[in-house]
Amino acid sequence: MTESSRDQLIGFIGTGNIGNPMARQLIRGGHQLVVFDLRAEAMENLLELGAEPASSAAEVASRCSVVFISLPGPPQIEAATAGPEGILAGASTGDIHVDLSTNSLRGVQRIVGLETDAGVIHIDAPVTGGVGRAGEGTLTIYGSGDAETFERVRPLLDHIGTNVFHLGDAGMGCLYKLVNNVIVLSGHMIVQEALVLGAKAGLDVPDLVEKLRLGTARPYMGLVDHFLAKQWENPPSTMVIAEKDVRLALELAREQQVAMPVANAVHQTYLSALAAGFDDLHHYSTIDILEAAAGIRIPSISPPLPLAGGAAEG
Repeated sequence: MTESSRDQLIGFIGTGNIGNPMARQLIRGGHQLVVFDLRAEAMENLLELGAEPASSAAEVASRCSVVFISLPGPPQIEAATAGPEGILAGASTGDIHVDLSTNSLRGVQRIVGLETDAGVIHIDAPVTGGVGRAGEGTLTIYGSGDAETFERVRPLLDHIGTNVFHLGDAGMGCLYKLVNNVIVLSGHMIVQEALVLGAKAGLDVPDLVEKLRLGTARPYMGLVDHFLAKQWENPPSTMVIAEKDVRLALELAREQQVAMPVANAVHQTYLSALAAGFDDLHHYSTIDILEAAAGIRIPSISPPLPLAGGAAEG
């Protein structure tokens, strides 16, 4: 394949819950994609839109000078980048690898080192905003890495997000994302605990929610409708991903010698949920774990209550 052909194709590895809508935005922006996912069904709609399939990450890299990845966490990122069928097995000197995933800081630094040695330029660009905003092309992107290279790929990132930031050297984007996620994934837990407390004490939960939305708790009530609808199947964000994100933030906290007692306590609830087999359920299903520990069950309310205020994303 000629270099001019490679420059005309954009690679995308990892077309799952959030990767798929981001890839769709690039296609809608007029770009020809070469896609790969370990699950063939995750690529089907993209192939129908005109994307070309690949049989491995290495093949994607061999056909494209710019490759995006969106993967669940450090082990998958490592395998897709440095594994025997990974990006580095097919990349050429001067290629660009844009990682949209949530990784650990150490993970980013390791990948940057490996790719630098191979002559590949790494852009760390984790996204936030959730699956809904991914489908609209309105994500926030915490970009970092070589500034000149970042500006070369910014037009592509503009298809994915409306708030596209360059934050400094590779790894800075990871730091912003880990801080964002530990806030989101810890903040809603106190609301769930409070609802369980109210229910155990005999309060009517719908009435409690209505009154809390009229009080000083209002800013924290934006996700309550989702908690109480209890629609946990086929989620945009799973318990496995939530536990991983909190764990990565706690690993960073230990490295930085920052005490995070609240996040540590939250992490224990996520671990309890995984032990209970909630791996692939919505991470909001932690309320079921809290209810079980309290010996009560809050009935589901469906359809969900109207969403109030600014809901956070996972």
